[in-house]
Amino acid sequence: MKKASIPIFYACDDNFAKYTAVSITSLAKNCSKEYDYVIRILNAGLSEETRCMFKDLENEDITILFTDVSDYLLNVSEKLPLRDYYSKTTYYRMFIAEMFPEYNKAIYIDSDTIVQSDISKLYLTDIGDAFVGACHEQVMIQIDTFGTYVERALGLSRYSFFNAGILLINCEQFRLRFVLDKFIYYLRLYNFVVTQDEDYLNVICKDHVFWLNQRWNTQTLDYIGFPIDEARIIHYCLYTKPWHYKDANHADIFWKYAKETEVYEVLMKELENYTDEQKKKDEESQEKLLKLAESETNKPDNFRNMINEQHRSSDRVEIVRKIEEFERRGNFFEDVENDPPTRELLPNEIDYYRKGIVQKMQTKFAFIIAHRYVKNLIAEKKFILKAIKGIENFKNLDSGAVITCNHFNAADSFAIQLTYEAAEQPKRTFYRVIREGNYTSFPGFYGFLMRNCNTLPLSSNKETMKKFIKATDSLLREGNFVLIYPEQSMWWNYRKPRPLKRGAFVFAARNMVPVLPCFITMKDSDFIDRDGFNIQEYTVNVAPPIYPDPTLSERENTKMLMEKNSLVWKEIYETTYGIPLSYMCDTEQGNK
Repeated sequence: MKKASIPIFYACDDNFAKYTAVSITSLAKNCSKEYDYVIRILNAGLSEETRCMFKDLENEDITILFTDVSDYLLNVSEKLPLRDYYSKTTYYRMFIAEMFPEYNKAIYIDSDTIVQSDISKLYLTDIGDAFVGACHEQVMIQIDTFGTYVERALGLSRYSFFNAGILLINCEQFRLRFVLDKFIYYLRLYNFVVTQDEDYLNVICKDHVFWLNQRWNTQTLDYIGFPIDEARIIHYCLYTKPWHYKDANHADIFWKYAKETEVYEVLMKELENYTDEQKKKDEESQEKLLKLAESETNKPDNFRNMINEQHRSSDRVEIVRKIEEFERRGNFFEDVENDPPTRELLPNEIDYYRKGIVQKMQTKFAFIIAHRYVKNLIAEKKFILKAIKGIENFKNLDSGAVITCNHFNAADSFAIQLTYEAAEQPKRTFYRVIREGNYTSFPGFYGFLMRNCNTLPLSSNKETMKKFIKATDSLLREGNFVLIYPEQSMWWNYRKPRPLKRGAFVFAARNMVPVLPCFITMKDSDFIDRDGFNIQEYTVNVAPPIYPDPTLSERENTKMLMEKNSLVWKEIYETTYGIPLSYMCDTEQGNK
């Protein structure tokens, strides 16, 4: 019976081939006998001697083939800007999906690696529709200069920047989502000079990364976080290569496999002959790279600023900058957008129960046109609800509940409305708490929806607020659902959970109903809104309900519910985005 084949790609020239040989040797020593491993060496011309060296590494499980990319690059040369770095092997990984249409996915691995585990386990990882499976780039996390560069020059989080040295490439998605075309577009648009192709890949693959266990790309920095024998692939990143430095981190593991190759003596001679002058140049190169990162960070026309200025509305860019400034100051409750003028909602203007015939008819009509409106938004890709996770937590509720949700868009309540409808709870009505101005001052179509789609407006009037509190308590005790935004203010497309206010949890504690924590996560779609930003794909994450404890006081229950809700949101955030929850204000204070 023919064994399944696993495609693996390296890229090298004659000079780097000896390190590639050591990596392949380690891979072969640890691979499973259940598969055939087809290793392709991407190159722009290899000597016969180098080819023979690689061929000597073949066995019954390992086949080594050579693919000269020169002809392919010539065929696409009209698309490519005239830059000399197309001759660099590091860029070859960008062409794998297009050059090999027979592959749905493939492994790319740098030559400065040692494989300590069966690499078939990496290949068999299900990464869904992500563009790549990759590990966090520890250099960006552990060296602040590079982390700051990523955030302020590229517009990405240092915690969601991946290392491109080991990739599980979703070739099918690369082709379907035109990743190569996007790469070429960005090449023409901007010259990344710090980590070059890694920068391009991270910009293109933002929000389309499956985060692999860090053990699949264990970079040999000072801090690893687990024993080295647990590393599945060791990556000798930056300048401290074991063939240049005897004291390089975990050099002994490299030499263990190097001894089994025909290039061992050559590598040992290279180590012995590596001069102090060359080591000094390495130090100078590292310093230059740090200064280059600082220069790009502070450059007025860096990539992030250029994208903002060329393609995005200045008003929306200013909102994003304002959010960053507020986060840096720890000012989480202040509005970042100027609300329209409002007026006070008086007690005689509102019937929170809406039990009159006319009000019921208006509500019914409002929901008809609201559904039609949302349906059109979905059809036009202006509103994208990708998934609802944990809907069973909503379906299984047998009482009223306070629903909490992060607040980042005027349309986020549409996502919760659709979640409520998917939960099929027809005997329980869904209400949402809104701002006073949204009820009293919104004109036209949106104002009609705000006043008639089972909304519970807040008010600056004390008597009206008494009616609000009484009605909300009553609706919850009757078994209905009330959506309350405990973050209070809306921060546009802000992905992190913010500190919570007590109000939502007071209602749950006073009426002894559960809190149903919902947290909406986002990722960029391929569609652009009228302000020049990517339209977000939403996933509603419905967590298990949090119930008040009958042995606790209302005050104690309020605190307990709020703290548990915060922890739930934090866990969803960190699990979904694969990064720890942190705020710039914490970093700023830590640096003082």
